[in-house]
Amino acid sequence: MKVVILAGGYGTRISEESHLKPKPMVEIGDKPILWHIMKGYSAFGYNEFIICCGYKQHMIKEWFADYYLYNSDVTFDFTDDNRMTVHNNVAEPWKVTLVDTGLDTMTGGRIKRIQKYVGDEAFMLTYGDAVSDIDIDRLLRFHLSHGKMATVTAISVNERFGVLSMDESDTISSFREKSDEDRGRISGGFMVLEPGVFSYIKDDTTVFEKDTMVKLAGEGQLKGYKHEGFWQCMDTKREHDKLEEMWKSGKAPWKIWE
Repeated sequence: MKVVILAGGYGTRISEESHLKPKPMVEIGDKPILWHIMKGYSAFGYNEFIICCGYKQHMIKEWFADYYLYNSDVTFDFTDDNRMTVHNNVAEPWKVTLVDTGLDTMTGGRIKRIQKYVGDEAFMLTYGDAVSDIDIDRLLRFHLSHGKMATVTAISVNERFGVLSMDESDTISSFREKSDEDRGRISGGFMVLEPGVFSYIKDDTTVFEKDTMVKLAGEGQLKGYKHEGFWQCMDTKREHDKLEEMWKSGKAPWKIWE
């Protein structure tokens, strides 16, 4: 199953770094948060990725183009036709398709633009700015068990996001704004979608969260997978610093690979 990652936004909330690079390329440790997300999926055997690029997309493409080189020992022999020999290479088992989905395209439009790369099959979708210790296999089993069009991971955090209204069968009926006292569940990304979702996206102006997901919820086609473990987005410098400290301390809950 393919994994689609939204990586085209400006990321203006972490201006100290994201004015120089796309937010998914902001580093935790010495690797972009995008790499951390992909490693999480890869730990469960999902290694085919489609990256929806936009803002400063060339930086994402250049990073992947040079990944093999940067993570290997290399000998350059300028006396022998500039021959390059790679030693002890460290390669990921990944197939990565990087797609230009436009600079100002909304999230739904970005997803629509990669339809031809997904094909007529279910796929996973997440955002390029949040990490989690979610069990991807359990998420997929949950999605396959209910037969609906879409599953979104429902996170319980006291944050600034909109709330998912869920019933006892985990069906999401609506979205609403969060109050100061509220501790409802939010959409944390890490979705599983059937190909029929593309028909809910009109064009580049479609906002996936406010248009597509609202329609799916209204039709009873959206389920919430409750995740009680670790989840953290990286919308602010404070959140970036929090993730950085976890990584440096050796206590990064999302590091489920080794």
